[in-house]
Amino acid sequence: MACWQFLCLVFGSSILSVAARVTLGVVETEGGHVRGTNKLDGIFWSVDIFKGIPFAATPKRFEKAGPHPGWTGVLKTKAFKPRCFQTTLGQNDVFGSEDCLYLNIWVPHGRKVSTNLPVMIWIYGGGFLAGAGHGANFLNNYLYDGLEIASRGKVIVVTFNYRVGPLGFLSTGDANAPGNQGMWDQHMAISWVKRNIAAFGGDPNRITLFGESAGAASVSIQTLSPYNKGLIKRAISQSGVATCSWAVQRNPLHWAQQLAEKVGCPRDDSAAMVACLKITDPKAVTLAIPLKLINLETPIVFYLIWAPVIDGDFIPDEPKKLYHNAAGIDYIAGVNNMDGHLFAGLDVHSINQAFLGKTYPSDLYNLIQGLTVDTRGQGTNVTYEYYTKDWPPNPSQETIKRTVVELETDVLFLVPTQLALDLHYQHAQGAQTFSYLFSYPSRAPIYPKWLGADHTDDLQYVFGKPFATPLGYRPRDRDVSRYMIAYWTNFAHTGDPSRGESPVPTPWIHYTSTYTQYLEINKDINMNSMQQRLHYNTVSFWNQTYAAIEVTP
Repeated sequence: MACWQFLCLVFGSSILSVAARVTLGVVETEGGHVRGTNKLDGIFWSVDIFKGIPFAATPKRFEKAGPHPGWTGVLKTKAFKPRCFQTTLGQNDVFGSEDCLYLNIWVPHGRKVSTNLPVMIWIYGGGFLAGAGHGANFLNNYLYDGLEIASRGKVIVVTFNYRVGPLGFLSTGDANAPGNQGMWDQHMAISWVKRNIAAFGGDPNRITLFGESAGAASVSIQTLSPYNKGLIKRAISQSGVATCSWAVQRNPLHWAQQLAEKVGCPRDDSAAMVACLKITDPKAVTLAIPLKLINLETPIVFYLIWAPVIDGDFIPDEPKKLYHNAAGIDYIAGVNNMDGHLFAGLDVHSINQAFLGKTYPSDLYNLIQGLTVDTRGQGTNVTYEYYTKDWPPNPSQETIKRTVVELETDVLFLVPTQLALDLHYQHAQGAQTFSYLFSYPSRAPIYPKWLGADHTDDLQYVFGKPFATPLGYRPRDRDVSRYMIAYWTNFAHTGDPSRGESPVPTPWIHYTSTYTQYLEINKDINMNSMQQRLHYNTVSFWNQTYAAIEVTP
């Protein structure tokens, strides 16, 4: 070997060994010492990864979890813990554990061990029925791997498990099972991070929550709960807010009784019911009322029965009346431009059928009637007229199908998100509000070809999958991911997505009620991407029409 080659080898090895030594090593938490793993991320960069740190004790069924008792020695946190008990995709079996309250942490380092980094806590979606802090995976590629966000944005990323389904959200509406077990789990995780993250190099005064779908609604609810006063600095809701109709279950006792009857427990005495359910096989409880996907009698959204409840405690009132609690929290909220497609495809199956499936105007009318069931049908005709006013005499299949998707997007996501943004802005005291529309077309190889950004399409870009698995993506996909990570992590650093560690393609102007400014996020972000009055006429239509109907005797 030539001398210069030997010197290069020695020098290169020295650099790598120095980089490898930039690690937190053993970290002391309130429960005991933990040791994670350290992954190199370039010559002078590395990431400490901790998987499976307990943040609460194994919870008793239908009760709030207590603090973890702690451990002796050094806890090796090298693998994700089981998700909380839930059904499999086929809903014919279960997996996970009731011992599931664990969190995961990614801490990026440069030439020195990091200190005082902002913290981003992820809350997963899944209709309050399913999900886990590590997300779905293919082999070792986990959807909610925080490495790309942490290393590119110079933030600490935390993910965690919370209880879902009936074990997380069953409520009798009284003291026997008040409900919101999953929300209390989330609060416990946030509180643990607040108390312990400084030991990992995090700034406990710069905690940003972010989440998608049910996780986004959870983020929104956490900012509104009085129990989180002083814990949260910023929040991001992707396709879900507390004001969504599906974010709150308003008849929990009915569904608790239905479940009890299915598993052979008393239904008319809530104390006896809960006592029985506590000793019933958790598999039977979890599988008792499967999510109906075919032969639907109402839109699919009404079958999402396990959700947070207004308990007079954690959620003390209607969410729209609690925005004073979020007055000091900077907030980003937005939707995907075809968020409703996932739901429309289940409600009107012909939406996703190219040749054999024809969609009729009556399908739209019936869907409107189903979605506005609380108005006793009073708004059906006027709403149908609004959505079809620009149709030609003989609308094409694409026109009808697009309108069905538009309706579901508006009702389930867009209109409630605009309400949440406006409420936040109106109550903000020193905090800023930001709105976005994600419109990068879905890459799912399915019909229809005109599909925009479907529900959950944004997740892969926020978590940097185009960088983590580059062979599966195009250069423009990496642009979208780079932009989103930059805006999201800048926001965590400064409260302004345009200012921070990462360059952005255009400034993101904050929302005001007057102009309802929003950023359209896709592969071509420029100064023209900042727009105003997102579907303003539609939002006004829903707010005015249904407010009038609500006060009609």
